[in-house]
Amino acid sequence: MKYDFDEIIHRKGTSCVKWDYAERFLEASDVLPMWVADMDFRTPDFIVDAVRERAEHEVFGYTLRPDSYYESIINWIGKKHHWNIEKDWIIFSPGIVPAVNMAVMAYTQPGDKVIVQPPVYFPFFSAVTENGRQLVYNQLVLNNGRYYMDFDDLEKKIDNRTKMVIISNPHNPGGSAWTKEELEKLGKICIDHNQILVSDEIHSDLVLKSFKHTVAANISNEIAKVSVTMMAPSKTFNLAGMATSSVIISDPDLRNTFQVMLDRVHVGMGNLFGMVASEAAYTHGEKWLQQLVEYIQGNVDFVDGYLKNNIPKVRMIRPEATYMIWLDFRELKMNDRELKDFIILKARLGLNDGPTFGPGGDGFQRMNVACPQALVKEAMHRLEKAIKSLS
Repeated sequence: MKYDFDEIIHRKGTSCVKWDYAERFLEASDVLPMWVADMDFRTPDFIVDAVRERAEHEVFGYTLRPDSYYESIINWIGKKHHWNIEKDWIIFSPGIVPAVNMAVMAYTQPGDKVIVQPPVYFPFFSAVTENGRQLVYNQLVLNNGRYYMDFDDLEKKIDNRTKMVIISNPHNPGGSAWTKEELEKLGKICIDHNQILVSDEIHSDLVLKSFKHTVAANISNEIAKVSVTMMAPSKTFNLAGMATSSVIISDPDLRNTFQVMLDRVHVGMGNLFGMVASEAAYTHGEKWLQQLVEYIQGNVDFVDGYLKNNIPKVRMIRPEATYMIWLDFRELKMNDRELKDFIILKARLGLNDGPTFGPGGDGFQRMNVACPQALVKEAMHRLEKAIKSLS
């Protein structure tokens, strides 16, 4: 079956954050919203059909996850990422952000230090600070259009109060699909310094052409013993509203510690329809995903070519994974406030402001291209027109 990713889905009036709340968060109307990290594509038919079939039962009471739910996750991860996991390793979470917060609470104490690698997904910061821990930056290094981990700086930042390193794998917003060699080196540092490695791998299925995803915990048994891996169907299949994700931990002591925290906050029951949607996605989603990634690749290529040919002052960090494009506006010589106002008020675009991603975000904006290419083209035209007005 050929899926139509060019179809324009009108999302206004559905209480979606990206479209209905853009004015509230961006403080301007009439912007083209390309900020929130969900897709403007129709959720696949096999997922919608499964949810409809379950809804027809018309009783939505307390429901436990069946073996088939776990088998779908096991089979998907085994086939896509060559990681052979067991049912007992899988712990439910209503989302990756709650899971990161629970990991911070489970494995560290107030006052402990937790390392993150900015510019990075900003909820990592609040997961540390709002739980009374100390946030430590191990800033990534941008070199020839790709982000790299600074391992020397990482080791310098670890002391006897440092307990955890949180990574985005693949990286959001920079798009680096961390290699086995990079993750192996990171894992060794965590082992040597007794650090828990929390790996947010929510974008693991969205790896672009010529690249591949490496599960950090699958590199070695030693790294697995210090790893907490987080995955979900939400980015892959546009199911963010279904609040269903997995925390995968092979080490029994680490797993038990996390489970105790999950039980303490009483969020383990989950979402009935999220369970159904997740199982359908992982059972039937391979061909749809293949077409999706090809389409996203086309959008990335379009933006790359358009910028080079029409807006050379704006450069993009070409993503190896995710559907995010990290745009470099530093050549415009604007400060952060000026750039934010320019993007919203002049270009009429709703992007994610770079400084929110922490150190290294100044002069950047994040754009979501998981949408029909007509919207991507409109965004580029708006940006070109705005930049030409500066001269």
